[in-house]
Amino acid sequence: MATTERDYYELLGIARTATEQEVKRAFRRLARELHPDVSELPDAEERFRQVAEAYEVLSNPERRELYDRLGHAGLRSGGFQPGHFDFGSLSDLFAAFFGDDLFAGARARSGRGADVAAEVAIELEEAARGATVRVPFEVAAPCDRCDGAGAEPGATVSTCDLCNGVGHVQHVSRSVFGEFVRSQRCPRCDGAGRLVSERCAQCRGSGRVVQDRSLDVEVPPGIHDGQRIRITGEGHAGVLGGRAGDFYVRVRVRQNPRFVRDGNDLLATVDLTMTQAALGATLTLPTIDGEEEVEFPPGTQPGAIVVLRGKGMPVLQGRGRGDHRLLVNVLLPETLDEEQRELLEEFQRLERERTYGRDQGLFEKLKSAFR
Repeated sequence: MATTERDYYELLGIARTATEQEVKRAFRRLARELHPDVSELPDAEERFRQVAEAYEVLSNPERRELYDRLGHAGLRSGGFQPGHFDFGSLSDLFAAFFGDDLFAGARARSGRGADVAAEVAIELEEAARGATVRVPFEVAAPCDRCDGAGAEPGATVSTCDLCNGVGHVQHVSRSVFGEFVRSQRCPRCDGAGRLVSERCAQCRGSGRVVQDRSLDVEVPPGIHDGQRIRITGEGHAGVLGGRAGDFYVRVRVRQNPRFVRDGNDLLATVDLTMTQAALGATLTLPTIDGEEEVEFPPGTQPGAIVVLRGKGMPVLQGRGRGDHRLLVNVLLPETLDEEQRELLEEFQRLERERTYGRDQGLFEKLKSAFR
């Protein structure tokens, strides 16, 4: 069965009420069972991808809330795409997902670099048509003096004779309760598994230096406020040759004074005078694509909804666009001169029962606007 058809809670073996810690524990347990480094099951790789995708959704409060309400279809409409997992080692995996020191020795020798996060703000118009945004950030890059090795050019590098290159040492103690094995970072090589005769003067043996960098990030049309864009391999460089982390850019869409976004639809209000509403009118109004002429038929009522089909926001990574919905507000005169008053009084005398139709009610009209 395809991943997108599987229930994420079922994949992780947890209840829909599971806490964040229960989600994390379930994923750790399954990752240890299914990771290609340790599992001999023929379908281990595909099952691992499935549980990794489930964790990617359920560990994110916004994605989880969207999935709980609308399922897989809601995630797709919100622009979610599963990450691509190149597995690496188990230590890389847990460092990438959790950032904790489960495998200190292995990570110290060749650890995956940490991820970098940044945030940009764009206008609603940019979110509609897409944009290229330059994002500055600081990142740990491989040292150009030692090429990321951490050793001064010409220095000798040898395997640590205390830990034999493992990066950690074990101490065994015995008691009446049995043997206890305690593992700790190797004190001689500081977990690196190797010894250098002279550390690089520029990076002080870490193999990395902090640099200012900027990237041109492509923001796709239809992106929603708060969504993140991942750029693989542009995060912090790994330790001593380890692979780089990823770069995450959270996109904030500024509020627009003219339009309110509701999913892929745009909502706006339009003011008609009493006479325009009664007699009909054609007005030039702003849309996300520019100005457009909109016709209002005679007898347009307060709270009426005029829908401009396909004039809303693009569907993120999909086809089509939402609608532009106009909520009509009818303006009544606040002051009248004598002639105007006489004309209105004459109109009042000429009123008939059929002059006014039955009104739907403002509450129902508002519900229709937000549908």
